[in-house]
Amino acid sequence: MQDSLQASKEKPYAVPFFEAFIYWLKLGFISFGGPAGQISMMHHELVEKRRWISEHRFLHALNYTMVLPGPEAQQLATYIGWLMHGVWGGIAAGVLFVLPSLFILIGLTWIYLAFGDVPVVEGILYGIKPAVTAIVVFAAYRIGSRALNNNVLRAMAALAFIAIFAFDVPFPYIVLMAGLIGYAGSHFAPDKFRAGGHHGDGSASYGPALIDDDTPVPAHARFKWSRVITYAVIGLLIWLAVMLMLTLTYGWEGTLTQMGWFFTKAALVTFGGAYAVLPYVYQGGVEHYAWLTGTQMIDGLALGETTPGPLIMVVAFVGFVGGWTKAIFGPELLPLAGAAGAAVATLFTFLPSFLFILLGGPAVEATRGDVKFTAPLTGITAAVVGVILNLAVFFAYHVLWPQGFEGVFEWFSLLIGAAAFVALFRYKAGIIPVIAACAAIGLGYTLMT
Repeated sequence: MQDSLQASKEKPYAVPFFEAFIYWLKLGFISFGGPAGQISMMHHELVEKRRWISEHRFLHALNYTMVLPGPEAQQLATYIGWLMHGVWGGIAAGVLFVLPSLFILIGLTWIYLAFGDVPVVEGILYGIKPAVTAIVVFAAYRIGSRALNNNVLRAMAALAFIAIFAFDVPFPYIVLMAGLIGYAGSHFAPDKFRAGGHHGDGSASYGPALIDDDTPVPAHARFKWSRVITYAVIGLLIWLAVMLMLTLTYGWEGTLTQMGWFFTKAALVTFGGAYAVLPYVYQGGVEHYAWLTGTQMIDGLALGETTPGPLIMVVAFVGFVGGWTKAIFGPELLPLAGAAGAAVATLFTFLPSFLFILLGGPAVEATRGDVKFTAPLTGITAAVVGVILNLAVFFAYHVLWPQGFEGVFEWFSLLIGAAAFVALFRYKAGIIPVIAACAAIGLGYTLMT
């Protein structure tokens, strides 16, 4: 016991790149539970157990990723990997966080499209769909209870819901307006737009860390304009090279080219995480491009909830179904077309995330403790609550009235959804157990009827 206490007081040894690589690879296969679960998993492993980074430095990195568009858990892994081992450390952490999920989703989506009308698969999806609806409602409650701490923010959430539900205002415009209102509010009513401390105060101590509170910023993480310009140019060249290749091969109106352009825009407006960007992906993927149907969109979210990695990986599902539906390589190569669509969607969704960390990380490290830029995030987060509520309404309609209001009301789906919400809200059940239980109930019900 004394030896373990003494060990906790000793600073950890320098972590070799390969050891960190193995950890990030492992995390990519076990990162279930959405952003909250993934962040908690990293905190337990990196702050409490391995002590690679201190509590304060971890939370500082997390606060920065919360301001950014994109998946905060994946960006947090990228940030810590970059802080520890430079550019290649950040790239390894970010890529390995996503790669297992991409391959798993490609396999599951192929099964879904090839065998989705098999009774067993239909029964499982029948139970999962209302569970996903309950998860979205619970996400709106969880974010709202944390973010809407005054009437101004509640009003912004209500206006965002009305804008997207009643007037079909595109999601990027809602984000832009909410950010501008938040910025103005930081000057005229700062108390109304003060970010809450929902990530904790960083007071816990788990012993000396490899990257401790007073550890100097490493050379590779110091701000240099030359470095910023270099990374920006490289990132832009990668984007341009792939877009040019797709345009020359398939034309600007080609499915893969339009996917690259669409998911680039989606990556820049994903404030609030995957639940917030789903309405935008729905507007584009279902209504504008017709890559998939509304029902398939719900099924894709269900698959995304049951696989490791960021929930925003649902874009890989959208890309796969779009490539398959449009038969971009002909009717005999549908799986290859789907895989190409999934790869394009994933690349263009996550490329900006790496640039945000490599370009902004040095400035964040140089200005630790300065939180004056959080007011726009507060406003955006409030609007995101309204957007997520709209998503919940959309899901509920398609789950409870699959043939429209003139069709049959699915009362058993309502019971499954209500039970799932009670399990999440009242009993704090995990997402994976809830989905598994609902899938079993749905399968049993459909087989009996």
